[in-house]
Amino acid sequence: MTFYAIAQLKIHDRPLYNHYLERFMDVLKQHKGRLLAADDSPRVLRGDVSMDKVVLLSFDSEEQFRAWGASPEYVEISKDRDASSEATILFVKGID
Repeated sequence: MTFYAIAQLKIHDRPLYNHYLERFMDVLKQHKGRLLAADDSPRVLRGDVSMDKVVLLSFDSEEQFRAWGASPEYVEISKDRDASSEATILFVKGID
């Protein structure tokens, strides 16, 4: 089953967030995650949302997602994400 991570971010320190991004793809690829979408100006079609960016990732299994999120490499770079933005992150099971 495919699992998805959907992040909605409000970025308040773009240079620090960009530092996180510089290392993000290498760490994601190490754990066989895939970046499906990253939009710095998503259009809100309904509701009231105040995010700057939406990111959609996919993983082949929940274990793969958890290994990526708990990896020392990701824990280290995520400090910059946490310091530079506010995020809502959803974990969603795909449909087989």
